[in-house]
Amino acid sequence: MSPQFLRLAASALIVLCAQVSHAESLIVDTAAVEQAMQRGAIVWDARDADSYAEGHIAGAVNFGAAGDLFRDPNREDPPSAAVAAQLFGNAGIDILKRDVIVYSSKGDPFAYYGARMLEYYGGKHAKVYHGGIDDWKAAAKPVSTQPTRLPPVTLTLSDARAGSLWTPEVVQRVRAGGAQIVDARTPKEFSGDDIRAIRGGHVAGAVNIPYESNWIDPATPAKLAAKQVTNKDGMAIKPADQLKALYSKLDPAKETVVYCQSGVRASETATVLRDLGFSNVKVYEPSWLGYAGVLSAPAENEVFVNVGALNGKIASLQSRVNSLEGDVEKLQQAPAKR
Repeated sequence: MSPQFLRLAASALIVLCAQVSHAESLIVDTAAVEQAMQRGAIVWDARDADSYAEGHIAGAVNFGAAGDLFRDPNREDPPSAAVAAQLFGNAGIDILKRDVIVYSSKGDPFAYYGARMLEYYGGKHAKVYHGGIDDWKAAAKPVSTQPTRLPPVTLTLSDARAGSLWTPEVVQRVRAGGAQIVDARTPKEFSGDDIRAIRGGHVAGAVNIPYESNWIDPATPAKLAAKQVTNKDGMAIKPADQLKALYSKLDPAKETVVYCQSGVRASETATVLRDLGFSNVKVYEPSWLGYAGVLSAPAENEVFVNVGALNGKIASLQSRVNSLEGDVEKLQQAPAKR
């Protein structure tokens, strides 16, 4: 074979590999969303109904906020397969036969959580439009305030809970030693300084890589609140080389367990890891909320809730509420000044 032929063949192979990689990516950009819609993919707007009504990707469907639909208000676990079948089916989203792209606002982990729910119930993991409505508007793409309704479908979904682990399985891995576990929460949650369950701390042996670290500028939400920036550009996903550096101490060939407080933030990190080529990524579904409740589960930086102090704060707040209600009542009873 001639050197010129080999060069051409090598170039073609590189292009083909790039196309395959792009096609298989779970995190997509604006152009990929447009192409997928042209192929007949369903676009699911995973935001709340009010946000959807204010303006959404033309043709996208919405049936409520993903976090409200697929999380029990107390345990924060997903509903049964039968309930999920009704939710997806009534919305016309055939997760078993159709390609689905999920979006929310830029960087919102609930888009990733919604996408993961398809796989959880036996479908193919949906693609995630990370830039969401923010990137769509920035690109001057069609936005609509008119709802899109798809014909309902009848679904029979699986109870396999694919891609997830539960507390007994995680505890078993921790006690056996050598598990590769990523804690996607904030550093203060990890250290036990921010307690959001019956106890604070983290799963023994876990490494802390907050999910915001996947963004170009993790401080963007704080900067937006302080009016230091005017857009969410900093919440764009980092380039692949930076993400590889971020997770360079992990073994892509080893099972990787990701958790957060209840599985939402972990969904974003898990998707990023899969896109980087990690071959066996699982989300610990109950996450710290479930793990903290099993007091025998091995934890580090363990801090228990001070119930007495908590009750004192609640009593203080109730006293202030009572006082304010009394002031309001007095104002209502006072004669109006002319």
